[in-house]
Amino acid sequence: MKKKIVTFGELLLRFSKLDHLRLTQGDMFTSKYGGSEANVAVSLATLGEDVTYITRLPDTPVGHAGAMCMAQLGVDISHVLYGGQRIGTYYFEPAAGMRAAKVIYDRANSAYYDLKPGMIPWREILKDCSYFHVSGITAAISPQAAEATFEALDIADELGVTICFDINYRKNLWKYEGANPRETLSRMLSRCDMMFGDAIEFEWLSEHPQPPFTATDSNFQMQMNEYREWFDELHEHYPRLKHWMMGMRNIVSSKHHTLTCLLWTEGKLLQAPIIDIPDVIDPVGVGDAFMGAWLHAVKVFPDDRQAQLNYSLAAAALKNTIPGDFNLSTHEEIMDYILSNSVFSQSMRVFSHSFTDCTSL
Repeated sequence: MKKKIVTFGELLLRFSKLDHLRLTQGDMFTSKYGGSEANVAVSLATLGEDVTYITRLPDTPVGHAGAMCMAQLGVDISHVLYGGQRIGTYYFEPAAGMRAAKVIYDRANSAYYDLKPGMIPWREILKDCSYFHVSGITAAISPQAAEATFEALDIADELGVTICFDINYRKNLWKYEGANPRETLSRMLSRCDMMFGDAIEFEWLSEHPQPPFTATDSNFQMQMNEYREWFDELHEHYPRLKHWMMGMRNIVSSKHHTLTCLLWTEGKLLQAPIIDIPDVIDPVGVGDAFMGAWLHAVKVFPDDRQAQLNYSLAAAALKNTIPGDFNLSTHEEIMDYILSNSVFSQSMRVFSHSFTDCTSL
């Protein structure tokens, strides 16, 4: 029986200054490993899933340390490819007060940048795989990495693997000659079965204005009819995609966010509660927390789409409390949060029953 989940993307080394200093201040950087698809892999491993992470790292102590970090968190790294000159990095300046967060990428000529089709034995890796996860970032780094991504998608499709996609549109990454992010991401979407993105990415992809999400607390009323029309329109363009999840965040202040999500699934639109997060620690990787939790929830609650949606939101909300890229929230912690939070009260019966059934997973 196919059970393994495979994620594919670039592992990064993240640098930040201490105590909310700007990148131009101070003498010391802190470092953490991360990267969108790696974040999803760690989330899944923490939730007890059998997950394999595919990337290319330099055959150096820094590259091996990155792979060891993933392995220590329960991720299978047996198919990591080694070669190239350097690991990709990014510099993160967190938000403070009225100052917005800042991200600076340094990924050119990394080991992943030089990845080419034929380097990774996809048929061997995907032969016993149930879900294959990629994001728009995997095709944004370089033209050859984009070709390698489509090679993986085509083989996964041929083998009947469910393909999961995160839009992850990062305009600052599409720098190579001839890059066409809208056309490339549309081609990727046409091969996928499940998709996640935030509302800003949905708006960019569809060129359809987003209904305003200006929640300052959990009492905000969503314009569900407008969202339904939006999702129906998207499904007409991408008929293969049966499951669309959209995350929405309103930044009230640097430390106060509200968060929710919608799920369009087989013609039905479901809404999760709005979570009020008054003390954000680190918002990086929240979208990846959504994606990892969703893949786990699909397996734990296979017949309850609302449970899947609520579980994904709870995991993403908890990620805001954890420093670094990785969501290290366990299944038990997510369930405890759901059962103790009144905004989920309408789903309490579903989750109480499911929790009893799933404690042994």
